[in-house]
Amino acid sequence: MKLRAILLNLAVGLIAIIVLFPLVWMVSVSFMATGEAAVFPPPLLPSHWTLEHYRDLFLNQGMGRYLWNSFALATLATILALGFTVPAGYAFAKLKFAGRERLFQFLVAALVVPAQIGTLPLFLMLKSMGLVNTYAGALVPWLASIFGLFLVRQYALSIPDEMLEAARIDGASEGQIFRRVVLPTLQPIIVTLGLFVFLGSWNDFLWPLIILTDQSNYTLPVALAALSREHVQDIELMMAGAVVTVAPVLILFLALQRYYIRGMLAGSVKG
Repeated sequence: MKLRAILLNLAVGLIAIIVLFPLVWMVSVSFMATGEAAVFPPPLLPSHWTLEHYRDLFLNQGMGRYLWNSFALATLATILALGFTVPAGYAFAKLKFAGRERLFQFLVAALVVPAQIGTLPLFLMLKSMGLVNTYAGALVPWLASIFGLFLVRQYALSIPDEMLEAARIDGASEGQIFRRVVLPTLQPIIVTLGLFVFLGSWNDFLWPLIILTDQSNYTLPVALAALSREHVQDIELMMAGAVVTVAPVLILFLALQRYYIRGMLAGSVKG
């Protein structure tokens, strides 16, 4: 058993090194002087640490603007998605209305349809509404997701009906029940869904590339792609841009990972 545990720990450690090495090397290259990473074999650590690429990104390439665009869009997308999805998921789980099950089955069946299929119709619809090249247009796909609805609904099913009935007998309205009973109970899945939406919006490349035509409105992934076309040979600058793009969401995930794991595990068990 001891040998087995040692081998298992070694295997896990090896997998962790393989997974983390590209990220660590990316950070290392971002601090190298221009051209230092272009040799073969590439160095693991910079010979002289420098911040010139980060200064170039924020002083000359407008990375601060793109960082703010991504943060604002991801934050608004998270708030709006939770505002629409959480009440809807609770309603599908605990409130009785005509056609509830059939409508939910129809929505779940739509999960098998690739999101890219709806990109062109959505773009044409927003174009007719004058929402192209606006943040409002960029937010539309995140307003309510079927997956988020399913996630909240499955978790909300674990709320005891007796607790809700007791609140109704005490004279609480449906709004009061939702605010004071349901929302505290759904906290783990709300954090999980919020993290999903924030990460998805932050990392989204295709939709912002389509809907945002003005460069000043670009998000980080789109701006980084545009920057790579202009500075394709500057590996160190590209790595610095990748660090700026990845670091905020990585820190956010590490800070909220206990809520995320709790929500996913509870949802899978109780759903």
